[in-house]
Amino acid sequence: MDAQGRGRADNVDPADQWVLNPNTGEYELRLPPSAPQSALPKPRRGARAGTAQGGTRTPSGSRRRAPEKPVPDTVPGPRRRRGAPEEPPPTRRRGRTKPKKGKAKKILLWTGGSMAFVLVAAAGAGYFYLKQLEGNVTTMDVGGAAKDSFSKDEAFNILIIGTDKRTGKGNEGYGDKGSVGHADTNILLHVSKDRTNATALSIPRDLIVDDIPDCPTKQPDDSTKVIPGSQRVRFNESLGQDGRDPGCTMRTVKELTGIAPDHFMMVDFNAVKTLTTAVGGVEVCVAKDIDDPKSHLKLSKGTHPIEGEQALAFLRTRHSFGNMGDLDRIKAQQQFLGSLARKMTSGDTLTDPVKLFDLANAATKALTVDRGIHAVSTLKDVALELNKVPPKNLTFVTVPVRDNPAEKVPVTVVVDQAQAPAVFDAIRNDVSFTEVKKKEKAQKDAAAARLKGSRSAASDIRVDIYNGGAKTGSAQTTLNWLQNQQGVLKSSQLGNAPENIDKTTLEYSPDQADQARKLADIMGLPGSALKPGESETNSQGLPAMKLTLGRDFKDAGIPLTAPKKAPDVNGKSTADKVTCAS
Repeated sequence: MDAQGRGRADNVDPADQWVLNPNTGEYELRLPPSAPQSALPKPRRGARAGTAQGGTRTPSGSRRRAPEKPVPDTVPGPRRRRGAPEEPPPTRRRGRTKPKKGKAKKILLWTGGSMAFVLVAAAGAGYFYLKQLEGNVTTMDVGGAAKDSFSKDEAFNILIIGTDKRTGKGNEGYGDKGSVGHADTNILLHVSKDRTNATALSIPRDLIVDDIPDCPTKQPDDSTKVIPGSQRVRFNESLGQDGRDPGCTMRTVKELTGIAPDHFMMVDFNAVKTLTTAVGGVEVCVAKDIDDPKSHLKLSKGTHPIEGEQALAFLRTRHSFGNMGDLDRIKAQQQFLGSLARKMTSGDTLTDPVKLFDLANAATKALTVDRGIHAVSTLKDVALELNKVPPKNLTFVTVPVRDNPAEKVPVTVVVDQAQAPAVFDAIRNDVSFTEVKKKEKAQKDAAAARLKGSRSAASDIRVDIYNGGAKTGSAQTTLNWLQNQQGVLKSSQLGNAPENIDKTTLEYSPDQADQARKLADIMGLPGSALKPGESETNSQGLPAMKLTLGRDFKDAGIPLTAPKKAPDVNGKSTADKVTCAS
């Protein structure tokens, strides 16, 4: 029996089981004595009844018997004034006391599928409760498609996937019959390094992609099977088709956008119903009366709270909005997500322990994630970083597309090459789609200042070139380009750097600043790439700058200067605005 179930069985309000520990300043789970629970682990062999964990071991390995007395509470009782009479134990249910928002540990989880985003929280959850949540989460090994760990100090990208697999009771009427679970709803969530903003990029399932790359997948026997790629097919075939796993979808996103997802989160239809019910419904707005016999969605014009089956119908319907296509369904989904974001950051949700625990349980049961973020402690870290982004700076955009010119009657779409590259470039370079206050303005001003000053001649530049994460052969290609086309004759190629880096850097000593500025002009390096410090000594014993080509390096002659402003995108919206699906 879980904490909430036990509390109800003992006629104790679940909210009263969480009390403030004045020593730590956080809320902790405190259960009244009751019969042993089957959900808790049994004492280890040799434990004595009535003792805490059966005693402890001495350094020699023998077991020291614990005192035979009841285990004391780990949380001290309330203080009373000196001389005041001791209060008798309560004989009736106490009034619910809501924890202060500042003391609660808030967990923000972004999950996939038609719902795609949900906030859950556990106010100082105890060890056993957290382990229960961790046991709920399904983990999938996608090999090198995902990072091994999560960094709290960098920008990050999470691919949110919702499948059309008909799992769960009552879901027979949704999706394709017998579907293996294709990538039905897809959102690439980028969270900025300074946490001032985030961008949720929707990728249409019917988008024709040039290439789904070959994909190594882990098999049940722990072997690896490489699934051959496909060309000129729908994006949704990147998952499920021919046994492709979420890692294949991650690789397809990188191929399509140039943005590498760090991790993935995936759910199916059932998650939408359980999560919206747990949170108490999500408010949506429709601009006209809706009566869709296909999805069974019935709503009158105006605003409505929806949950469960009705929420899934709203997010699945394509025949009630716009031209009855997937692109208009995406707009309705984005409206839903913005509404959910507003509700999840409201005080009513954050200060209700029972609602938060139900939501945490439902959310983790719905999740399938990669090994890099499967631990609840890591999911908590992801959540806390996401919680720093204000709703007004969470922007929803869709990959710019146009009708497929190969079809007489348009059914699929293709990337709009006139608009999409600028969108991908902005996300890849951590540029916000909303106006935000820059936390690192002073650093950016200092970076820009490094480009101001005199320049040397190209023939005076002495630089050693390393490959620090760029595609194979980039260092040699850059050397040839600098020497043969740019006149940088004192350049050398020294192979791979000791470690890979995300951003290309140019390290130099103060007396080489004019050389650094000239090389930055030639290669199109931003001021942030210039790292004043110390130079190294080349093979002739002469001081040389050190150019390390990072993962952001595209090719010799292609500038790396990041855009200063994101492009205007039709149909973009932010999580703080109320919009109506039409």
